[in-house]
Amino acid sequence: MARVPPGPTLADIARAAEVSTATVSHALNGTGRLGESTRRRVREVATGLGYGAPRAPRTRTLGLAVTTFAGAAWNFVAVAYFARWLTAATSAAHAHGYALTTLPADRGAGTPWHHLAVDGMLLLDSPCDDPVLRALRARGIPLVFDGRPADPRPGDVWVDNDHAATTREVLDHLAASGAGRIALHGGFGDEHYTRAVTEAYERWCARRGRPPLLIRFDPHDGPGHAFDRAFAEGAADAVYSLYDPGGRQVLAAAARHGLAVPADLLLVCASEDPAYAHARPPVTTVTLHPEALAGAAVSALVALLEPAAPVRSGGPSAPAAPVTVPAALLQRISSVR
Repeated sequence: MARVPPGPTLADIARAAEVSTATVSHALNGTGRLGESTRRRVREVATGLGYGAPRAPRTRTLGLAVTTFAGAAWNFVAVAYFARWLTAATSAAHAHGYALTTLPADRGAGTPWHHLAVDGMLLLDSPCDDPVLRALRARGIPLVFDGRPADPRPGDVWVDNDHAATTREVLDHLAASGAGRIALHGGFGDEHYTRAVTEAYERWCARRGRPPLLIRFDPHDGPGHAFDRAFAEGAADAVYSLYDPGGRQVLAAAARHGLAVPADLLLVCASEDPAYAHARPPVTTVTLHPEALAGAAVSALVALLEPAAPVRSGGPSAPAAPVTVPAALLQRISSVR
């Protein structure tokens, strides 16, 4: 007989959600004729109370989810960083004898998280108040994060870059190339990466007595209209863009405003897209080394699942602490006058 997991009962959830226990059962099991809003509300209440379905038997399967915008239907595999991370994680999982299941971004805190049959999960860019994280913690599923979790608990393991040090390196490089008014193109997500870079940028500006200029990234802003005011008023002579399409948006906006890169405007973009090396002009990029992050994350998760198992394929054993992978600034013409 399956052991009943500790935590709230169906009756507890029913009282909190102000529904019947039958409704709770249908909502958590994906059965019955319930409206989607009711089903979602009950699942969210259950997750908030710490309810978890019983753990499945070992499956030799790992799960992977990008939860930055959990609940939104966006194709993270089309982003070079996540595509390279996923490819490397799949290879690393196979080397350890595990399959890897990738979950779509639009499931949010839905039913799959309460019944997903995996031994452990890799969570990428988990934001504040992540409903997926709550559901997985409630079930006691071992987790390893790419990016520091918003509310880390004792024993949590994550892999990440030193975003503060990387930001200082980028800004110092732009300043040494003659930039006096550096804009930060970001602020779209609520994960650790965005917060850490923004805070480091603001500290850098404060130490040098320079006013910060934050330009919000919009993934649908292909022409780069977010830069129109800053470029028209001469408020920025350099841009550090935090997201993959951002560099192309800056180039489009600069062309519309008659600004030459790098003569009038310097540009650095955080991206793993190799096309930037062949742009006109070639764009300086920051690589976060997703392959190294993915390999370290899979090794860490396997170490949680098999603490006494030998390390396979010559990979490093995973320490029970955050793992830092150095980022790198790849200088090209766009940031050097």
